[in-house]
Amino acid sequence: MDNLFIVGTDTGVGKTVLSLALMQYLYARNHKPCYLKPAQTGCRDPYDTDSDAQFVYRYVGELKGKDCADAVIYCFKEAKAPYFAARDEGKSIDPEFLLQEIERRGEGCSPLVIEAAGGLMVPLTENMIMVDLVAKTGAPPVIAARAGLGTINHTLLTVEALKHRGIEPLGIIMIDAEKPQTDSRMIEENREAITKASGIPVVGVIPRIVNFLQPLVYLFPIFDRLFSRKS
Repeated sequence: MDNLFIVGTDTGVGKTVLSLALMQYLYARNHKPCYLKPAQTGCRDPYDTDSDAQFVYRYVGELKGKDCADAVIYCFKEAKAPYFAARDEGKSIDPEFLLQEIERRGEGCSPLVIEAAGGLMVPLTENMIMVDLVAKTGAPPVIAARAGLGTINHTLLTVEALKHRGIEPLGIIMIDAEKPQTDSRMIEENREAITKASGIPVVGVIPRIVNFLQPLVYLFPIFDRLFSRKS
């Protein structure tokens, strides 16, 4: 299976929750996935409670007991764009090293699930933004989008940025983490508008998850629809 790049329409839209659910799905379908966060900000180290890798490793049974540090290439303390978070620490991201590590850590994985930091236009270096990394890896992107108000604009801009670079998204998945949850009529209107305008289907909506200890099998039909587009 091709590697996948989980990208978001913004920060905090639910990329990590989507990555977690996707990892559970891939293991259940007898694949050998690996999770990777090339650049993590807002955490002291990969074991921090705010670490995305630590969160994924905690709730994917097959990863329990394994070292979540293997899933992080760069880690910076400040919760801001990777370029600035690195600069605050007197450091920088090396694009060549980043790509080499993505390739190395993906060896033996089928697929490697790569999670972006922030949205596509977030700077990784002075001259490289997140969408550049997506393009260089060649991994088909899956777009994580909010379900509620404002998502039409943000999602269509994300699709536009990808298509402008010749990148076709595999699909769009909405995450409704709001409390109270978004009105169902608004969600359907958002799905309709995004699908019609972009030509990329919204294959499903992940509702607010209260208990991550329970396997997320009820979300698996979303991924069945997602991957049916590849066949």
